[in-house]
Amino acid sequence: MPRLAFTNTDTAPQLSRPVQQLGSLHKALADVLRLQVLRVLKSESFGVLELSRIMRTRQSALSHHLKILATADLVSTRREGNSIFYRRAFLADHDPHREIKAAVYDRLDSTDLPAAQQRKIRQIQLERSQQSLGFFNRNATRFREKQGLIVEHADYHGSLLKVIEGLGIDAGASVLEVGPGEGQLLVRLHTMFNRLTALDNSRDMLQRSRAAVAENSGKGVTFIEGDTKVARKRKKLHDLIIFDMVLHHISSPPRSFRDSAALLKTGGCLLLAELSSHDQDWVRETCGDVWLGFEESDLNHWAEKAGLSIGQSSILSLRNGFQIQIRVFHKGIPDT
Repeated sequence: MPRLAFTNTDTAPQLSRPVQQLGSLHKALADVLRLQVLRVLKSESFGVLELSRIMRTRQSALSHHLKILATADLVSTRREGNSIFYRRAFLADHDPHREIKAAVYDRLDSTDLPAAQQRKIRQIQLERSQQSLGFFNRNATRFREKQGLIVEHADYHGSLLKVIEGLGIDAGASVLEVGPGEGQLLVRLHTMFNRLTALDNSRDMLQRSRAAVAENSGKGVTFIEGDTKVARKRKKLHDLIIFDMVLHHISSPPRSFRDSAALLKTGGCLLLAELSSHDQDWVRETCGDVWLGFEESDLNHWAEKAGLSIGQSSILSLRNGFQIQIRVFHKGIPDT
C-alpha cells in the first residue's frame, strides 16, 4: 500500500491575531488559581513573593500562572528596583475583548476574598507601613536632609502654591494635609486657611510639624496621629486634601485614594505632589520610600476607581533626574 503524502493544502490555516488573543484569554481564565489572583489584584499591586504568601503557592508555580495572565493582557508589570509588581491590566477601549474582561472582572469583584487571604493582605500592608513608619521614627531629626537627596521643597513649592491658589478655595474651607513632615507646606497653608488639619502616623514627625506651626501662632490647626483610615473614623469632611511627597511612603496608594474620596465634600479636591516613576532603588533604604514614584496612568486609574474625576496636571523636571508631578482630582458634583 503506497504511503500518503500531505501537501501544504492539508496543513491547518494560520490563525489570525485576534483569534490567538481570544485563545490566550480563555486559557488564562480557565484556571481557578489565576481567577483568584485577578480577584486579589482588584485594586492593589503585589510582588510575586507577596502573592505567593497570599495564595499559599510556590513562587515558581505562581510565576508560571502570572506569565499566562500577562500573555492574555490581564495583568501588567511594574519594576520597583529589583522587584516586579503585578496589577490588573487597564481595560483599553481598543481591546477587542474588553467586554469579556470587564464581565469577568465584575463577576470576580462581586465575590468576597477568603478570610485567610484578607488576613495575609492586611499583614503585608502592615509590614509596608511599619517599614515606612520605622524609617521616620529613626530619622525624624534628619528627615529634611534625607529628603533633600531626592528633592528640595523649594524646588517645587512655588508651583504647588500656585496650583492651590488657582483652585479658588475659600479661606474658611476645611483643609487636610496628609503627612506634613516638618511642616514646610503646613506653615504656608496656615496663612491661607482658617480650618486646617494635619494627619501623620509618625508621632515624632507630627511633633515637628506642630512646632513649626506654633512659631506662627498655631491657632486653627488640628493635629491627628494616624492615617486616612483613622481620619475616616472622625467623619469630618474636607474641601481640600493634600498629599505633598507622601504617597510613595504609603503602603496602599489605592486605599489612600478611596479614603480621600470618602473624606472629601462633594465638589472637593484631592491634590498630589508626587514623584514620577523612576528606577533609583537606593531611595528605599536612604529615604524610606516604599514605592519608586508612580505612573500617571496608575494615579488616574486609582482616582477613577475611587469615584474621583481627573483634573489638571503638570510635570516638573529636577536637576538630579527626578520628576515631580502635581495632580488635581475632583469629587464630582451630582446632577440636580
